[in-house]
Amino acid sequence: MAAAAREEEEASTAARSRQESEGEEEVMAVLDFDMLCASVALAAERRKDSGAAAAASAATVEAGGGGGGGGVQRMWEGDVVLDCLEDRRIALEAACCPCYRFGKNMRRANLGSCFLQAMVYLISLVAILVSLIAFSVTRHNIYLYMGLSSVLLIAIYTGYFRRRIRKQFNIRGTDSSLDDCVLHLICPCCTLCQEARTLEINNVQCGVWHGRGDTICLGSNGEGNKAFAALHKSSFVPIKSPELCGMDRTSNGANEHEPLVPSDQPEQ
Repeated sequence: MAAAAREEEEASTAARSRQESEGEEEVMAVLDFDMLCASVALAAERRKDSGAAAAASAATVEAGGGGGGGGVQRMWEGDVVLDCLEDRRIALEAACCPCYRFGKNMRRANLGSCFLQAMVYLISLVAILVSLIAFSVTRHNIYLYMGLSSVLLIAIYTGYFRRRIRKQFNIRGTDSSLDDCVLHLICPCCTLCQEARTLEINNVQCGVWHGRGDTICLGSNGEGNKAFAALHKSSFVPIKSPELCGMDRTSNGANEHEPLVPSDQPEQ
């Protein structure tokens, strides 16, 4: 009896120790799982922070590319006078309606609304025209001075925004704002053409310089459809070679007038 009691006590002790060890293992497993979850959460938080930092740096680089351009030195598209007729549509718009062309340039560069900038330019032109008409009728010098003042004001205004375009997109040129004003004073239409060519050729949208490679013109006519067709070529359908068909006919002893593509229906 004593031996049986001893064996039962040893068995209960072993079972208790086994349960305690299993409980400790479960606690260790829970602790390990908690540590794993904490490490995963910490790694995810670090990735999130690094992703946010990368996004912020990318936004900064993009803003620099669209704005100052970082260390990238860009150039105006063509010469002011010699290449003014390179794009006849732009040249026609600048000659016939410079206020509209100026407004479109400002909208592309994100330097104001197209309508507001065009209206400012138009009001200045009307002031110049009215002053000249009044001077030619009345011969009062005050109207002549008003016309000259309007000319200087519009040259300063447009020259200021040309300088902002140069600074925003890091376009190579003199740092003097006087040169920009003089260009708009002497040949305003040619200067507007150069600015428009630069903004349109390099696909500047809302103040962001996308560059020439991102521009694909799609329309009913012109080279845009050719570029689009080159990018989206039709898939090739494998067909049987005529030579192989002729060899098959010869080997099978078929009629020479048999069509190259065999019929789906069996011969009668």
